[in-house]
Amino acid sequence: MSTQQPHTLVPSDGLEPAEGTAAPANGEAPSGSSRPAATGPRGGNEKVIRMGTASIPRLITEFAIPSVVGMVVNGSYNIIDSMFLGHAMGEIGLSAVTVANPIMIVFMALSMLVGNGGNALAALRLGEGKRQQAEVALGNVVTLCLVLWVLVAAMAACPPVLDGLLTLSSATDDVRPYAASFIRILCFGFVLQCLSMGVNNFIRTSGAPNMALGTMVIGLIGATAFNYLFVLVLDWGVVGSAVATLCGQAMSCAAVLGYFIFGKSVPMRIRGRYLRPNFRVIGTILAYGFPSFAVQAGLAVVNFVLNYQLVRYGALSPIGAEDALASIGVVNRVGMFTVMPIIGVAVSLQPLLGFNYGARLIGRVRKIYGLGVAGATVIACAEWLFIQLFPAVIAGAFGISEQLVEFTAFALRIQFLMLFVVGFQIVSANYFQATGQPAKSIFLTLTRQIIFLVPLLFFMPHLMPGLSGSTLDGLDALYFATPVSDFLSAFVTAIFVLFELRRLKRMQQVMGKGPTGA
Repeated sequence: MSTQQPHTLVPSDGLEPAEGTAAPANGEAPSGSSRPAATGPRGGNEKVIRMGTASIPRLITEFAIPSVVGMVVNGSYNIIDSMFLGHAMGEIGLSAVTVANPIMIVFMALSMLVGNGGNALAALRLGEGKRQQAEVALGNVVTLCLVLWVLVAAMAACPPVLDGLLTLSSATDDVRPYAASFIRILCFGFVLQCLSMGVNNFIRTSGAPNMALGTMVIGLIGATAFNYLFVLVLDWGVVGSAVATLCGQAMSCAAVLGYFIFGKSVPMRIRGRYLRPNFRVIGTILAYGFPSFAVQAGLAVVNFVLNYQLVRYGALSPIGAEDALASIGVVNRVGMFTVMPIIGVAVSLQPLLGFNYGARLIGRVRKIYGLGVAGATVIACAEWLFIQLFPAVIAGAFGISEQLVEFTAFALRIQFLMLFVVGFQIVSANYFQATGQPAKSIFLTLTRQIIFLVPLLFFMPHLMPGLSGSTLDGLDALYFATPVSDFLSAFVTAIFVLFELRRLKRMQQVMGKGPTGA
């Protein structure tokens, strides 16, 4: 077989091509080899090389468990804020966090835009044996985090901008001052969240998933302890909860940066010379990260629309607008918590998919994807069963009134009716991102978050009351939009996956005939 480097299947970041050799025809690592053929002479670190040679089930287990636990930890920040504020301040505290939630999701979206995009690029470059280019991606992610922090802090310092965001999020007069204080503090400390989330994934790609988990756990423990102190003991309310969140993020950020600056035997480091912006690399980072950004940005748009609809239809129901916001606050927190383990599986597959796709080990790519979908589906089914069996217990844990618990339990059952298909949809959309096909990933992500869900939020309150014979009002009907959207997006995703699996099969066949295709 020729030693010519196979034609790259990912967008160019403008850096020099790597040396390397073609992958074997069957898409697996060569027998007895310590690294995939495409790794080249600069492949280097054994922790990275084993992603193309070690047992796939073992790798997925090793990477997925810390990633899933880590994403649960990450999602627990909002759960903790809501629980402490719910018990300390009642429905007004939950309503304030609900109003702030879309803006908080935007912060997460920005962190994932630069972090996931840079990590996807680094994984592909390490798979191609380009360690220096992986470090350039890491350095530019740090720079992008600092730039975004300046922009977010400037927004918080401009009262008309912040007031406009609160109006967009449907803040009532009673809730507005609490939500404003909460958001302003998080804006000024946004750099801590951006660095801790954005750079954390690089630890996983460096072959240290347990270390990546440890940096998240440190932050969660700190946030929980400071929430107890500031909210329950010192009675600082929403201000205390926001400061507690920043304290936890600061601890996590310090651990993440310390790994890449002071860690021993790490395949990538944060180096001063690579902090200088490389606009071609930045463009590739943003292209690869946009699907992750779209997931969260779409969720923020949905939250803005949902808050508007809740205030509108809640005012017409016995529950009232503020209690409707408190109820959806509980549902949103549970929703974010349930989707985080699934995203954890998808994120854990990213370095494995990216490395093996970059090394042209197509057989391993197909197996990683299949096992990833199976694992995410098992998690989603377990979550679905728990929510359907114990919705009142879940709702009651947030300190809301008994009347609101009953309505929230109904909302939980309906909104998560199709949760069991969400694992397949999220992992599949992430697959296209990890293999350098961001346009497909973006579209599939938007089907669930925007294309189907937003129109349904306006359509269902008009449709469901008529179909149910007036047993459901407009507020009840809002919760049916999510399961319908989940089903439609999973169906569309399945079509894309079928075509992709055929494409991968053809790639294996062509590679088996040699570079000339003979």
